[in-house]
Amino acid sequence: MAAFPSLAAPGSVVVSDWHRCKESKEFFSKILQKMRRKNFGLLESPVMPPHAAVDTVDYKVFLTGKSGVGKTSLAARLAGLSVPKVHYETTGIEVSVIYWPVKLRDSGRVLFFRLQLWDCGDNASRRFDHLLPSCKEQVDAVLFLFSFTDRTSFDDLSNQITKWTEPSVCHIVKVVVGTKYDLFMHCDVTERDVQDFQETWRLPLLRVGGEVSEGLGDVAPVLNCLAEQLWHQDCIAAGSTCRQTREKTVTLI
Repeated sequence: MAAFPSLAAPGSVVVSDWHRCKESKEFFSKILQKMRRKNFGLLESPVMPPHAAVDTVDYKVFLTGKSGVGKTSLAARLAGLSVPKVHYETTGIEVSVIYWPVKLRDSGRVLFFRLQLWDCGDNASRRFDHLLPSCKEQVDAVLFLFSFTDRTSFDDLSNQITKWTEPSVCHIVKVVVGTKYDLFMHCDVTERDVQDFQETWRLPLLRVGGEVSEGLGDVAPVLNCLAEQLWHQDCIAAGSTCRQTREKTVTLI
C-alpha cells in the first residue's frame, strides 16, 4: 500500500471551535447574510474592511463516490445551499465555491480558505473521457464518499482510494465522508466496519446526515478538517510546520 501524506491531529493546526468564539464573528459575518450562508460565484469573494484584511488561500477539492451516495447533497450542504430533496444524477461537472475562515492555533493568524468543490456525475464520467481528467487536474484534496445505507458504496472505498495512491498523486489530501448517518434504522455499515477501515487506511473519516441547519455547527467539522489537512500538507511541502505564506495561491481580500 502506498504511503499517504502525514496527517495533522484534529485541532492541532486550526482552532476547531473558533466559529463559536466572539472574536470570529467579524470574519464569519462576511460569509453570512441574515444568519444564512451567502452563495458565492466563481468570481465573487467576501468583502472585508481594510483594518481586518486577511490572506485567502485557494484549493481545489474533488468529490468521488458511487452514484447516489450524496456527492451533490454534500456539496450543497457545505456551500450553504438547499439540499436537493430528490436524487438526480449529475449530468456533467458542477463546481461550488466555499469561503471558510479559520484561525491557526500556533500563530493566531486568520486565513480565509477558498474551496472549489468539483462534483462529477459517475455515469457522465464514464461516458465522456474528458470530464474526470478535468476534475483531477491540479486537485489539492479528494473527498471519498460512501453512504451508511449502501454497503456496496462502503465496500468500493478501497477501490476508489487505491486509484489515488500513485506517487504522482500521493501528496493529495484524502478524507473519507460517510453520508446519511442519521438514517441509523437503515444502516448497512456498522461502527465496527468503520473502525476496521480506519485501522487499515489511516484516513480521516467524517459523518454527515440530517437536516441542514442555518448555523455553522453541522458544516464546521468537515470544513475545519479539510482546512487543517490542506494547510498541514502545504507546511510539510514547504519544509516548515509554521509556514507563514503559501506560494501556490495567496490573495488579499
